[in-house]
Amino acid sequence: MSATAASSLPDPGALTYARSMKPDDSALMLRFKDGDARAFEELYRRHNDALYRYFLRLGGDAAAAEDLYQEAWSKIIRARSRYRPSAKFTTYLYRVAHNCFIDYVRRNRRYRSGIDVDPDSQAGQEESPEAQTETSLARRRLEKALATLPDEQRDVFLLHEEAGLGIDEIAFVTDSKREATKSRLRYAVRKLRSALNDSQDTP
Repeated sequence: MSATAASSLPDPGALTYARSMKPDDSALMLRFKDGDARAFEELYRRHNDALYRYFLRLGGDAAAAEDLYQEAWSKIIRARSRYRPSAKFTTYLYRVAHNCFIDYVRRNRRYRSGIDVDPDSQAGQEESPEAQTETSLARRRLEKALATLPDEQRDVFLLHEEAGLGIDEIAFVTDSKREATKSRLRYAVRKLRSALNDSQDTP
């Protein structure tokens, strides 16, 4: 092979890097907007577990969480033609999810928050029985501690932990001021730490 021909070939390292690159969420949503169903499948795969945990830990009702989960994804699908990547897709997704939950609370005056379902009940098969037991106990302590938080603090904490959103993004999702959001997250973390410590000290 001539030097000229060899120089025209792509660098193998560049090819490996290109193959490892994945489109970000906003790019996938834009592709879905243009009719690419596989792009939506990838978005769903990336976010379905965290979104379901958000709803379940927010309200504690498995049936309601399932309904809200389906409603949020349905709204994302129906609104795809109007989607604009003005913020991270996760911010957009959880703004829709948060509004779905607020509407649910308004529709159900008998709603009572309380965490009584473990969203991670299926332990990893690779874990030993002892590790599975410890993981289950830790999760149950967390669910019990979450149930003690006021709704607004629980929502902010879950948006931070489950969705991975920052303070400004959470403020946008919840339509709150930045300082109020920051305070809610700080109080939530403090109360959870206290509750978890108390539960560990209880015989």
